[in-house]
Amino acid sequence: MKSIKIIILFFCIFSFQKNTAQVWIPDNGDGTYTNPIIHADYSDPDVVRAGDDFYMTASSFNCIPGLPILHSKDLVNWKIIGHALTKQTPVEIFDKVQHGNGVWAPSINFHNNEFYIYYPDPDFGIYMIKAQKAEGPWSEPVLVKAGSGLIDPSPLWDTDGKVYLVHAFAGSRAKIKSLLVVCSMNPEGTATNNDEVMVIDGHDGEGTIEGPKFYKRNNYYYIFAPAGGVSTGWQTVLRSKNVFGPYEKKKVLEQGKTNINGPHQGAWVQTQTGEDWFIHFQDKGAYGRIMHLQPMKWVNDWPVMGEDFDKNGIGEPVTTFRKPNVGKKYPIETPAESDEFTIPKLGLQWQWQANTQNNWGFPTSLGYLNLYCLPTIKDNKRIFEAPNLLLQKFPAEEFTVTTKLTFNARLNGESTGLIIMGLDYSYLSLKNDNGKLYLNQKTGSFDKKNEETETSPILISNNTIYLRVKIQKGGICSFYYSLEDKKYQSIGNNFISKEGKWIGAKVGLFALSEKITNDSGSVAVDWFRVTK
Repeated sequence: MKSIKIIILFFCIFSFQKNTAQVWIPDNGDGTYTNPIIHADYSDPDVVRAGDDFYMTASSFNCIPGLPILHSKDLVNWKIIGHALTKQTPVEIFDKVQHGNGVWAPSINFHNNEFYIYYPDPDFGIYMIKAQKAEGPWSEPVLVKAGSGLIDPSPLWDTDGKVYLVHAFAGSRAKIKSLLVVCSMNPEGTATNNDEVMVIDGHDGEGTIEGPKFYKRNNYYYIFAPAGGVSTGWQTVLRSKNVFGPYEKKKVLEQGKTNINGPHQGAWVQTQTGEDWFIHFQDKGAYGRIMHLQPMKWVNDWPVMGEDFDKNGIGEPVTTFRKPNVGKKYPIETPAESDEFTIPKLGLQWQWQANTQNNWGFPTSLGYLNLYCLPTIKDNKRIFEAPNLLLQKFPAEEFTVTTKLTFNARLNGESTGLIIMGLDYSYLSLKNDNGKLYLNQKTGSFDKKNEETETSPILISNNTIYLRVKIQKGGICSFYYSLEDKKYQSIGNNFISKEGKWIGAKVGLFALSEKITNDSGSVAVDWFRVTK
């Protein structure tokens, strides 16, 4: 039957994924767009243009594969094309779950026909990787500047051939914060020199200044840097005729009377037709840091972003605006969501909670994903420590996830199911109890003070089941199940999703065991569908 399904759905699957499963479409189809351009957690975005193509990367923290690479032709329609990190180093650290650690705010650049990403690990320093093509393969990370608390790097290749780097500091590690420094690098951009100069102390009106991006225009050096905090801040721009300063500053984008908080931390990009645009994020709690696109222009060698609705000289975010002029019209695209598992390759929307191990599971040529029930955690009430949770970002404010699972349990205590993961979590658990399968909802928290709760188990008569979670505004999650994919029964209690450690909430799958064995049970995931 599976082979028949593959043949029948081979062509319609692509239609389903490109149309039905798109739960957030910013392109209005009439030459305008509506923010956010991506209603998903692509935190701390940076964007670069190479020819007629735009590429974005973002923070990925402990999630692997890391450093997602997204592509667009018009800055509104984006798709995931790959990841720059297949494994995170040091591997002995990131083979284990490291919530909130790992890859913080990166920068992506195109120089001498090569792509460069500089990314910080706040516990180890600043790394660089590069590639001939944005989709990869990417080089192994080079530690450009070692040190604790070094974050948010951005390079600048100057017109005289010299190379510079600006970065910030994480107070949690460096014990200093709210300041930016500039240093020089070797011509290859693989090592910094010991010549750091502080170019701004943000304690004077620019508290928590961080996330800098380095540019040069009309003989001015510019540092675009957010200040004031993730959800309460604004976008500041520094400029100077000297790379090491002194820099003058100006606030160029703020929330004002809009509902777009913290409009900052992003990228200036220029289209091939000469238009200027700014991409930034908005903190939306459980939904993460979602992407917005602002029009931008230059006045007296200062950038002007968004629109000055309240006429105070500072831009505010727009909601709907005309699309960028890139010389052509392009079709609607959105980042991948649903996965039919009909090709032997995991969809690019999926990430694990740590470096992938080769026994966690495999895509197959038979039209399903096979996950293995493994004892990756000692305490089954601390599922957030399981490295082998297979998760993806919330893609919209309201959406529904439905998945078809066939549970081939072998050992007592093995379990599988559908999970919402954040600082609080809730999931449907299908568990093997002495040869019988039981389904219930379990809810818990990272906070050790909060006890995990669970509903009374329901006996399930067969090992194929359909699990569903419906997410409504405010991140309210309701769970359901079915044995025939027709009538769905409500199960458990509503759950209010919560953001994770520096990331948005995620939804996905798990397969776990309480015992070590040489022949683990497994779950065949037939499909995972995201719909309205």
